[in-house]
Amino acid sequence: MRLPYPTFRLALPRCTLSQEGLLLAASLWFTLAGNSAFWQAALHGRDWANPSTWRLLAGTGVLITAVHFCLAAPLAHRLSVKPLLAALFGISAVASFYMQKFGIYIDPDMMRNVLRTDPAEARELLTIDLLPHLAVYLGLPLFCLGRIELRPRRLGRALLTRALAMLAALLLGAGGLALAYQDLAALMRNHKEVRYLIAPGNALYSLARSVSRDAQANPTTRQVIGADARLGPSWTQAKKPVLFVLVVGETARAANWGTHLGPDGQPRDTAPQTRARHVIDFAEVESCGTNTEVSVPCMFSAQGRRRYDETAIRQSESLLHVLARAGFRVVWRDNQAGCKGVCAGLEQQRPEPRPELCDGERCLDEILLDGIPRLAADGHGNLVLILHQLGNHGPAYYKRYPDAFRRFGPTCDTADLSQCSQAAIVNSYDNALLYTDHVLARAIDLLAAEQARYDTALLYVSDHGESLGENGLYLHGMPYAIAPREQTRVPMLLWLSPGYQARFGLDSACLRQNARQPASHDNLFHTVLGLLDVQTQARDPQLDLSSPCRP
Repeated sequence: MRLPYPTFRLALPRCTLSQEGLLLAASLWFTLAGNSAFWQAALHGRDWANPSTWRLLAGTGVLITAVHFCLAAPLAHRLSVKPLLAALFGISAVASFYMQKFGIYIDPDMMRNVLRTDPAEARELLTIDLLPHLAVYLGLPLFCLGRIELRPRRLGRALLTRALAMLAALLLGAGGLALAYQDLAALMRNHKEVRYLIAPGNALYSLARSVSRDAQANPTTRQVIGADARLGPSWTQAKKPVLFVLVVGETARAANWGTHLGPDGQPRDTAPQTRARHVIDFAEVESCGTNTEVSVPCMFSAQGRRRYDETAIRQSESLLHVLARAGFRVVWRDNQAGCKGVCAGLEQQRPEPRPELCDGERCLDEILLDGIPRLAADGHGNLVLILHQLGNHGPAYYKRYPDAFRRFGPTCDTADLSQCSQAAIVNSYDNALLYTDHVLARAIDLLAAEQARYDTALLYVSDHGESLGENGLYLHGMPYAIAPREQTRVPMLLWLSPGYQARFGLDSACLRQNARQPASHDNLFHTVLGLLDVQTQARDPQLDLSSPCRP
């Protein structure tokens, strides 16, 4: 005999809306719930007792709502409106999480970084604290979206209603702009980068700009640079070929390179091994950008930051093509995400993984040194070898060095930086720098061992810096105009063998003196040409840091 038992069914309310009503509700959600980073920046330091603050808040809120409504309305019809809004909710939720957590801006350069992110890097950024954020900022609107039924409407009436709704949104947006114009204009004039905090509009705009730029900057042929490149007079009496190693660092900031104060207030040294090899340290070097996608193409270009034109840089040959034209064998060896176009058409290598240096996803940077003696031995002439490091790439700093270099503690042994104190984050970062110092020292030792057959030299420079919690900022990629020094000041050092110095007539005392002066990535193109005595009209002696130190 089966006993009866009560059944319970949770009766969740459903509602019926027009498509325009649904778009308006979604746009209000973006404005009120998805843009906390924007509101914090826009209202920072304002007096809540001042009526202008409330005018800015109301007018800008209406404007943002109207803009998002007008962005979505042309693409939304009865079958597409829910999938479209679901996608926008997802974009807004993810963008708001990373903007709030790391203080980043979703501008075209940041979007290009996102599009170039490899799976290993993406996994490091998918931390557990993303889940509760998505539960609220994505799960809640998706749940509500599922409970809404769309009101049916004939095509002609639907088109007319949509046109009138968009017109009304434009008028309301214009009204909001007029209401907040004085304060909003001042905000955008002084801090125009805050527009890249408005989600999901920032992601959509930046995606379109990034794709458009990439389409323009991928020519089948590049503009020739240094067509007249040739070896200079110092090569006429050369008895040995040259082995020149250029190390491109990743996310190493000058503030933590070498001797500095640790989080505990005690002095520490992150570059003891290279200092013991009497390298020339450049004291004040400014990067070309705050992320790899900008800095690497820029630092290898003739234009540099002073004449920055992204399209021209990406459509032109780089320093490496000029060196190849002068007769050097040029090899790009990578432990990161590629050369960003600067080695296009040239020899590229990725070292074979070794269990003791690799974990299946990433390899420690010592992998870049594998086979250098064999590579040098196999060369029948002059070799320029570029080593592209993984370096201090965050947020998983603890994965960038082996246990033997866990010298500063306690460390942050997770990619979720919110779980660590700032001191632990800095300690892990400094341990990674200590390991970079070791890798550079090993590279110098390998070059010193090759002096019987080669005149050897090494130049190291990082592509950009990193924020480690200063002013609430983490990682890198801030718009350059407002980027802190931690993201734009990088270490650079030079080592020359005695034979190299004698061959090219380089005065090391003069170079050390020059290294105290401010420099930048703009100097790299011209200095490398000068150090290798490559004659070309493309080289500017005023930007060649070695020029005053040669006869």
